[in-house]
Amino acid sequence: GAFLIPYILFLIIAGMPLFYMELALGQYNREGAATVWKICPVFKGVGYAVILIALYVGFYYNVIIAWSLYYLFSSFTFELPWTNCDNSWNSPNCTDPKLFNASVLGNGTKYSKYKLTPAAEFYERGVLHLHESRGIHDLGLPRWQLSLCLLVVVIILFFSLWKGVKTSGKVVWITATLPYVVLFVLLIHGITLPGAYNGINAYLHIDFRRLKEATVWIDAATQIFYSLGAGFGVLIAFASYNKFDNNCYRDALLTSTINCVTSFISGFAIFSILGYMAHEHKVKIEDVATEGAGLVFILYPEAISTLSGSTFWAVVFFIMLLTLGIDSSMGGMEAVITGLADDFQILKQHRKLFTFSVSFGTFLLALFCITNGGIYVLTLLDTFAAGTSILFAVLMEAIGVSWFYGVDRFSEDIQQMMGFKPGLYWRLCWKFVSPAFLLFVVIVSIINFKPLTYDDYTFPLWANRIGWGIALSSMILVPAYIIYKFMNVRGTFKERLAYCITPENEHQLVAQGNVRQFKV
Repeated sequence: GAFLIPYILFLIIAGMPLFYMELALGQYNREGAATVWKICPVFKGVGYAVILIALYVGFYYNVIIAWSLYYLFSSFTFELPWTNCDNSWNSPNCTDPKLFNASVLGNGTKYSKYKLTPAAEFYERGVLHLHESRGIHDLGLPRWQLSLCLLVVVIILFFSLWKGVKTSGKVVWITATLPYVVLFVLLIHGITLPGAYNGINAYLHIDFRRLKEATVWIDAATQIFYSLGAGFGVLIAFASYNKFDNNCYRDALLTSTINCVTSFISGFAIFSILGYMAHEHKVKIEDVATEGAGLVFILYPEAISTLSGSTFWAVVFFIMLLTLGIDSSMGGMEAVITGLADDFQILKQHRKLFTFSVSFGTFLLALFCITNGGIYVLTLLDTFAAGTSILFAVLMEAIGVSWFYGVDRFSEDIQQMMGFKPGLYWRLCWKFVSPAFLLFVVIVSIINFKPLTYDDYTFPLWANRIGWGIALSSMILVPAYIIYKFMNVRGTFKERLAYCITPENEHQLVAQGNVRQFKV
């Protein structure tokens, strides 16, 4: 509940304004994430940064989709494989979850942290083979079962993207609508389960003490950009295919609102299941509550296995995860492909081959994430590849558009497309509120950084350094390109500066001595 307050606040002051900005930016200039910066050439490094971030995310996000596909295949049985301890991957300590209650756990151990249930062992021992790795230094070889699932995912993505929006636009009708149908079915069934009311009550309860924790605000900010897609170049890429007079203002409001409402409603589906699990094991809601992979691949499958018609519910649930994942991954890969193809003509001329290269490249690098210790690589990428770096990239994007290109000029571009200028609220957010918010979150996220952990495993110092290297590899592209651009422009210092911050279609004015002054 406490998470909803910063989430909605950040949606209003940053998520929606920057969503609107990226749609308008891509639609007016009809370019990808890199070449869209012809409006202010010195900021082209921001485009390369978001493309690299999207590529990093593709390395590990496809692995999560592959897990979903593996679970989906495993669900086509009369008895789901994570319901008992009689499988080859189970440990001697595996215990039937029906035996669990508050007294059995004892010592303050949360049920969500207990790793000896059949569902937990199926995920960690049957799927990941985590028990065969001692840490990130001991990865082992890729698992062939997951490799095949990953290959299937990459093939689906390739054929969804190889002809651009002609194919992806058709695929998205399935990947974007089917999850809503499944979510509605799961929600209706979830609220009928015993204990669901307690779960929903816990979801809506706001613990104001949590608002003092910096992580709540940082997580809310990061989640906003993940859920909306702002900062990954995908909005700019897709908007570049819109008609010039398309009402992207309406699209921004409608899409971001639907996204927020969907996230809110999905909370009811999740917490009704958490309430049901707490009721079944006679423990508190907070003892079963978890997040991330633990929720999706352990707790939810376990809850499904206790329902009548469990095979049906498992298949439905993992089809939803698969389509959601494909939909999100398509957006990220399209941002990379469109962003680079628009910048390099040879890639545009051989788009199918380039799409194949990107798809196959992500497959090869993702193999590190499906080894026995692959979860450690995935955790490292998930933490560093698109955390602080994505917030920094969006910050620089907002500064580049609002302060260098100019809010007034940007507003005139929007008026050319739609016949009206953005209101005062949007212009204030673009110029002051959103950049200030992003700067604050970037600083706080760096100050509050703690050494990376996965359950009881603490990552070694060298792994954290590699993680920061991954984060900096995208962020460094911004200042690096500024230096590169400035050094490769001829003229006096003032002329160089003018060329760097003046739109490319106005460079002839700079050559005539008419140096454009950006408005502050």
